Amino acid sequence: MSLSLGIDVGGTKVAAGVVDPGGRVVEKLRRSTPATAGGAIAVIGEVIEELRSRHQVTAVGLGVAGFVDETRCEVRFAPHLPWREEPVQQKVEGMAGVPVVLENDANASVWGEVRFGAARGEQEVVFVGVGTGIGTGLVLGGRLYRGRWGMAGEAGHYQVVAGGRPCACGKQGCWEQYASGTALAAEARAAVRQAPAKAARLLELAGGSAAAISGMHVTQAAREGDAAAVRCFEAVGTWLGHGLAALAAILDPACFVVGGGVSEAGDLLLGPARHAYQQRLTGAGHRHEARIMLAELGTDAGLVGASDLARSQ
Repeated sequence: MSLSLGIDVGGTKVAAGVVDPGGRVVEKLRRSTPATAGGAIAVIGEVIEELRSRHQVTAVGLGVAGFVDETRCEVRFAPHLPWREEPVQQKVEGMAGVPVVLENDANASVWGEVRFGAARGEQEVVFVGVGTGIGTGLVLGGRLYRGRWGMAGEAGHYQVVAGGRPCACGKQGCWEQYASGTALAAEARAAVRQAPAKAARLLELAGGSAAAISGMHVTQAAREGDAAAVRCFEAVGTWLGHGLAALAAILDPACFVVGGGVSEAGDLLLGPARHAYQQRLTGAGHRHEARIMLAELGTDAGLVGASDLARSQ
């Protein structure tokens, strides 16, 4: 049985898995993402070495949260990673001992969901990864769409609020500043500042420090029924739905697949997103509405997709 290795490199974590040809993850590792360019490369090399010591893999697929050039050799820019004009493919292949395929993480995720997940059989799919930021991947006409220079699908950085919140990309008002894990935590911190008594559970989960509130704390509190946490999800989900409506107007996909860490909250996020989508959709009632679905592969979509792209190439 041919095995390949998929690695999903995000702003906070490096997830790696050995995957079989049917998309099943045989073994998985997770590490924190270092803050330096060299450190991030080193961690990737370490997880490859560890997994290859136990499994015979034929190729490595690397999905990264950044702008990958058209040759798929270089990460030109990564808002949440320390890479600028970084020849990641060459460096990792030099350590791996097997061929390495570099891909944007959302591209890898949409491919995983089309091949093995929620979008099987669909030809027009938009994947929206809601994590530290927002990444989007496109399958159009049954093919992965990368654009002329390899950088299509960066919808997280289209401007939704002129002069809005500062973004890690250097601009202001980007969609991901209002519909992401970062945005969810920001909403919760604002709730604590505005009405500490009403947001007491959020503060308790964060050990009494508003600055320490994370998306995971908000998700836990919302699942417990905490009203302040639920309102945070309503705000973020509404922004998510508005963005999906805009993408539907441009791309007219059959479905949206929502993945990433924040999507693990399920209907807490997708409920308000679907409502806002239907309110904002141009021509609603006179067109087919794209389905909005959770990623079937969950947070493994990126590494599964990356491994399949590596195997096929």
